[in-house]
Amino acid sequence: MELTLDRFKRRPTRTAGVLDVDARPFCYVVEDTVRDRDTDGDGDIDAKDVAAFKVQGETAIPAGRYEVTLETSPKYGPDTLTVNGVPGFTSIRMHPGNDEKDTEGCLILGYQLTPNLTIAYGTTKPAVADLKEKVKAAIARGEKVWLTVRDDLLQEAA
Repeated sequence: MELTLDRFKRRPTRTAGVLDVDARPFCYVVEDTVRDRDTDGDGDIDAKDVAAFKVQGETAIPAGRYEVTLETSPKYGPDTLTVNGVPGFTSIRMHPGNDEKDTEGCLILGYQLTPNLTIAYGTTKPAVADLKEKVKAAIARGEKVWLTVRDDLLQEAA
């Protein structure tokens, strides 16, 4: 299964994007602000770069391709959507919430995005539950689940 997050708007404290599942729009995502950059000029963003730009609890994960698994989270319980292999980050989850105060580098999912780039109340838990079911089904079929995060469309919000 292929998940694609296309980030499209950034504010000083949050970033909004659209999550596709197998090339079909699925939901919106709100994260901390994007700060990633290749600080050492070697052509990729690795843990050394992340150490240079990351503000703990206030930075979105770098663009890239990551495996998604279902893990037990102390905060979100069993079968929590978990993004693995993110340079300089650990315990990255896809979970309910409304804005950057509800995340520390994690991805907040929801079916509606407000004009202020937050997830509309009442749309986050259903989006997480529905994505979790899709991921469970893919894993049951023996598929790996991948998340590609892209910044190609990213613009500063007005």
